Amino acid sequence: MISHFQHLEREESVPFGAGLVLRGARERPAPILMTTLAAGLALVPMVMFGEIPGNEIEHPMAVVILGGLFTSTLLNLFVVPALHLRFGRSRSRYPSVATG
Repeated sequence: MISHFQHLEREESVPFGAGLVLRGARERPAPILMTTLAAGLALVPMVMFGEIPGNEIEHPMAVVILGGLFTSTLLNLFVVPALHLRFGRSRSRYPSVATG
């Protein structure tokens, strides 16, 4: 998401501020949610049928992974944009470092 904010500022000349963060945050939920759902849907059967013999190890692991997916999705959608707005800085104010 941060790289998308930087892309908007650098390539599309959107000035740094609340407008940039809101636009960037509105454009990113679909990819974030699709990635989370693709990973999470594979774990749902392990969580639902965790009491079946042989799944004693997989069930707790699946619960932890699903919890991490849920938590990281919420952080990406809500906390990262707020932190970027608070602590981020405009890339246009700082010259780029030439690599060579």
